[in-house]
Amino acid sequence: MKAHWILPDGSTITAEVREGQNLMEAAVAANVPRVIGECGGSLSCATCHVFVAPDWATKTGAVGEFEDAMLDVAEAERQPTSRLSCQIKMSPALDGLTLIVPA
Repeated sequence: MKAHWILPDGSTITAEVREGQNLMEAAVAANVPRVIGECGGSLSCATCHVFVAPDWATKTGAVGEFEDAMLDVAEAERQPTSRLSCQIKMSPALDGLTLIVPA
């Protein structure tokens, strides 16, 4: 399965992502700039903040309570499709998912 990250300069990084892997881990493995994942996915930072492309937003699931709180302290301004990529797990339904990395 593939995921695509659109970078602030408009370029795209595409990577293979295994089923069940979270998109923060996949981004770090693919050297996606600005997706750091300092806390390793434990919801104690917001360094994996991304915007889900609008056409994918409903497919990635709802924002949980702790994720919602962390998005409020993310470095980039929160948008309607903001998510912490550590909370999105790859599945066949997300094959081709596009995430936008905030500037």
